[in-house]
Amino acid sequence: MTDAVIKELAVRKAEIEKELELLFKANMKITDWDVPEADDTEAADIILNIMEKKIHQLKSDVKAGKYENY
Repeated sequence: MTDAVIKELAVRKAEIEKELELLFKANMKITDWDVPEADDTEAADIILNIMEKKIHQLKSDVKAGKYENY
């Protein structure tokens, strides 16, 4: 990784983390609206599992070269 990429992503780290948190919270709210009796802890675990699976898929795609010339 080049220094320029490291510096750029370091600047945006907080923004990336906040966006991920907002995605999680938005899905928690939607679940609560759609299923008011839902167990919030269970919903949170399921949402995190979905997010983790996608992150693992993205990692696999990166290793496979899918984003080399993105």
